[in-house]
Amino acid sequence: MELEASNRYGDDGSSKRTGKPYSTLGTWVTASAHIITAVIGSGVLSLSWAIAQLGWIAGPIALVIFSIITWFTSTLLADCCRDPVSGKRCSCYMDAVKSNLGGINNKFCGLAQYANLVGITIGYSITSAISMAAIKRSDCFHKEGHNVGCHVKNNKFMIIFGIIEIILSQIPNFHELSWLSAVAAVMSFGYSTIGLGLSIAKAVGGNHARTSLTGTTVGVDVTSWQKTWNCFEAIGDIAFAYAFSTVLTRIHVIDMELQDTLKPNPPENESMKKATSVGVSVTTIFYVSCGALGYAALGNNTPGNFLTGFGFYEPYWLIDMANVFIIVHLIGAYQVFCQPIFKQVEDRCFNQWPNNSFIKESPPIKLPLFGVYSFSTFRVVWRTGYVILTIVLAMLLPFFNGILGLLGAASFWPLTVYFPIQMHITREEIRAFSWKWIWLNFLVLLCLIVSVLAAAGSIATIVKDLSTYEPFNSVS
Repeated sequence: MELEASNRYGDDGSSKRTGKPYSTLGTWVTASAHIITAVIGSGVLSLSWAIAQLGWIAGPIALVIFSIITWFTSTLLADCCRDPVSGKRCSCYMDAVKSNLGGINNKFCGLAQYANLVGITIGYSITSAISMAAIKRSDCFHKEGHNVGCHVKNNKFMIIFGIIEIILSQIPNFHELSWLSAVAAVMSFGYSTIGLGLSIAKAVGGNHARTSLTGTTVGVDVTSWQKTWNCFEAIGDIAFAYAFSTVLTRIHVIDMELQDTLKPNPPENESMKKATSVGVSVTTIFYVSCGALGYAALGNNTPGNFLTGFGFYEPYWLIDMANVFIIVHLIGAYQVFCQPIFKQVEDRCFNQWPNNSFIKESPPIKLPLFGVYSFSTFRVVWRTGYVILTIVLAMLLPFFNGILGLLGAASFWPLTVYFPIQMHITREEIRAFSWKWIWLNFLVLLCLIVSVLAAAGSIATIVKDLSTYEPFNSVS
């Protein structure tokens, strides 16, 4: 019996890890791969535009600086995988914050996490509609000729996306979506690689776009007001693209949860640090390549989504393929990010009203090809309502770059910088006003200022766009 128990439980009393998350060995190699596929996503679409605003010098430097900060704070986070008193593993990011900081910090973390998740699902609704509209326009130009306007409204595509998400949202067990996450990761590499290939082809094709060391030119491309706010917004877009903060919030695939699947020997924090270093390095190389080559190909007129800058003409099938990849990726990614929200609300309702028949009843129903399905009226109503809400908000605010910049600014400081550093200070008992304490808090303050400026730039752009925008009438 004792031998059996030792095989079932780890050194901290929790379930022993097999080192096989998602049916693969839980080593730093698989952890690195998962980090790369989780981070590289729709944020890459805006990096060429960001470099166009900042220029050849500031743009790549900003990408590298964000990668260094992300790597540094993630290595600090890796040391916070266990409760400092009991030694028990923290199964999620919020558990780590609660164990190391507690009090109001835990509530602040939860608010930041779930607000970020809601914002991302809205942003993905916008991006998917833009890609669906791009396919429609591309096919229209191919059939009708290049002189036809081929303008289409995005709303019907948001509704189509919403219907798909309503259906997928009814899957009761999040673990059943692991295959969806894997498909989404493959798709993100697919459209990024297509964009990279198109950029190289256009950059070496002879028609060189106008670029400059400082990016867009005041008086030629933009006004001084636009230049200032666009630069701030570009920083927010870069913050969103790195999105380690979003990886940290994704239940079952976030850094802490991923770390929780790693083999205990070598120590999980050492494996996670190695995985983080590899993951951030590969992501940075990929991002700098996509951003710089996209800017070289499209110049100062680079659009917010650089895939739309290659025209909707020939090879139209390749543009369509890239946009299909984006749509498939976002369909899966939407579920990855909204499932934690569903679980949180449903768990709270079950605990608050345990005897409510509307909430607790879920009679089994046999479905063809799917077997027995646990049907819950409460789950159907609540999840459908959430998807509809995000789609309506996406229709009200269909601003790709502005929304991405705002999401990046809002999530980067608290989730990627503040909490990891504060947990490190508390855990290591760093003396107040010592040199290490001063420079760590200086980094926190500096990143806060950058995030505020990025948020201000994004909000300014959204407000400007709202002055000429007619609600529910977004056109591509």
